[in-house]
Amino acid sequence: MSALFQPYKLKDVTLRNRIAVPPMCQYSAVDGVANDWHLSHYASIARGGAGLVIVEATAVAPEGRITPGCTGLWNNEQAQAFVPIVRAIKAAGAVPGIQIGHAGRKASANRPWEGDDHIAEGDARGWQTIAPSAIAYGGNLPKTPRAMTLDDIARVRQNFVDTARRALEAGFEWLELHFAHGYLAQSFFSAHSNQRDDIYGGSVENRSRFLLETLKAVREVWPEHLPLTVRFGVIEYDGRDEQTLLDSIGLVRQFKDAGMDMISVSVGFTIPDTSIPWGPAFMGPVAERVRREAGVPVSSAWGFGTPEIAERVVREQQLDLVMVGRAHLANPHWAYFAAKELGVERASWTLPAPYAHWLERY
Repeated sequence: MSALFQPYKLKDVTLRNRIAVPPMCQYSAVDGVANDWHLSHYASIARGGAGLVIVEATAVAPEGRITPGCTGLWNNEQAQAFVPIVRAIKAAGAVPGIQIGHAGRKASANRPWEGDDHIAEGDARGWQTIAPSAIAYGGNLPKTPRAMTLDDIARVRQNFVDTARRALEAGFEWLELHFAHGYLAQSFFSAHSNQRDDIYGGSVENRSRFLLETLKAVREVWPEHLPLTVRFGVIEYDGRDEQTLLDSIGLVRQFKDAGMDMISVSVGFTIPDTSIPWGPAFMGPVAERVRREAGVPVSSAWGFGTPEIAERVVREQQLDLVMVGRAHLANPHWAYFAAKELGVERASWTLPAPYAHWLERY
């Protein structure tokens, strides 16, 4: 029996299998408002049979968008635009999730197909970026951010809380906080990007403070019966990996104590000069270590997009959920394809009944 196609229960939410579609930015919103493209995109993927579909990184404030085309959830118009998307995901039998975050010093960027770099100074489409310290990311993102004041920190923390409330009102049943990929929260945690000399900088405890405070604040408004998860870069591949991983696992334990239900294990991406060992399931052993040492359920992305690999990492208990991203863009019915490859009996029934009926009958 396939481990990948076993149901998975977290809090009061049950997924039909262990396959999740991770957040993948579409860069197609206008003023943060999702539109017909998003509805078509998410409905199509949800019909494919995955248990969980997580909507793309959605900004908690205007300056928190990665690009001008990113979705937002800082006002009610944006929340209402997500309602039909949520309904479409649920109608297809998947659980609707959303990832919320703030891009920090990586914000105010051109869309990938328009340069994937910072919007030029003087261009009206851009804005002032903010970060823990006035340190530029570098590479294709050279803009120096403004160092955040304590008032800024309090405001952004409240932005996360308000956004979580709107996500709930829109009908989402799974919330993920984006604390990874060199965006604002990750840049607080990393000594590469945080050189503050107050209670939010210096020691690991201080550099963890913004992340923990934000998680705790969101936990107060997000219902206990629904999953609250975190995507977090636990390793940088910068030559300091063991210490970073130890510090990260310590923080993940604190996330768990603060009410986090699952960690999505990722890479930090805090600096451009790293040596990431890209390859099939390269994050699997890292995720398994976090799962074992922190005692929390884990998911991960990056290199799990073949059925055999996805099946193995679940069966070997490296992951509880497998995030399959780009493979779903190439084949929205990836779950059906995987079920056939793995010899699942009546593989067509991984799909919604109207599809399964035709595939079984003829």
